[in-house]
Amino acid sequence: MGAYDLTLGPLLAGILFNTFLYGLVVYQFATYYKTKFNDPPAIKCMIFFLFSLDTVHSIAVMWMLWQYCVAGYGEPSTLAVVLWPYTLTPIATGLASMVTQIFLGWRIYRFSHSKALFALVLALSVSSCICGFICGIRAWIIKISANLSVLTGIVTVWLVLQVVADTFVTGTLGFLLARFRTGSQRTDTVINRLIRGAVQTGLFAVLFALGDLIAFVKWPGTNFYGMFAIPIGRIYTITLLDTLLTRQELRQQLSATIDVDAIGAIPSLVQFAEGLSGNTTRTTASSAAQVPLGDISVHKEVVVCRDAAGRRAGPESRSREFGSVSKRPDSSF
Repeated sequence: MGAYDLTLGPLLAGILFNTFLYGLVVYQFATYYKTKFNDPPAIKCMIFFLFSLDTVHSIAVMWMLWQYCVAGYGEPSTLAVVLWPYTLTPIATGLASMVTQIFLGWRIYRFSHSKALFALVLALSVSSCICGFICGIRAWIIKISANLSVLTGIVTVWLVLQVVADTFVTGTLGFLLARFRTGSQRTDTVINRLIRGAVQTGLFAVLFALGDLIAFVKWPGTNFYGMFAIPIGRIYTITLLDTLLTRQELRQQLSATIDVDAIGAIPSLVQFAEGLSGNTTRTTASSAAQVPLGDISVHKEVVVCRDAAGRRAGPESRSREFGSVSKRPDSSF
């Protein structure tokens, strides 16, 4: 094993992976503004803030890699000092996680109308961000890599809070979305897609946060924790942007063909649409279910039962009605 395999090796892998993820962030950011969603200014400012934060942090860690590998080449003492981009990592991660979790918490509130659930998400996300700031500031004061082990306690609290917040948000969103299933294949396909997006939002961040925690506690003298810590902020941004960018496709699926049996679920789906876009216009069940009669075609299927002799067993029949609704634009989703 080489002299730098446990120090520069993991750091190099983490920064390269972070650069790859930042490329995805740039693509998603450009796609978002090119699509021109009718989102309120608060959401647009949130996206711009996350993109700016990712840009600053990604450039900073690339500069740090240059300092360790090029400017400090042949000087092992360089690795003993924690450069400022490293100490910026928990701060940038804390901000990205807080913004993403509060946004998803607001969607939970729009679903459940529960202020208690939103307050719990707010408390977890803000507490996690504060702990991230404490970790970054104390690491910047210490500056010596060998002495960072004194931060094990606060780092553990920070990452555990982050994991708990992500797990709670993911589980709550999945539970709320699952209640909207109607048995209609098209509607349930959209619901399942939304559940998958909610799970993806928290799953990858949880895995990297756990990897960061385990590596920091078990191997504090290496940079394995940096390999997990540096890309976490990009993961939050990517999953959040993916949630916003898939609205166009989901809107098209919802407006194509709707089963009459699924009409009762439309108000809930409209609430979800409003939660995504920040639209505060209230939609009632009667207005959501109003469909022009000229756009509905009703079909009746009659099943006749006969006995072994071929005679009709009785007047029983069953019918199934469904309607197809023509497409119409919906700017709220």
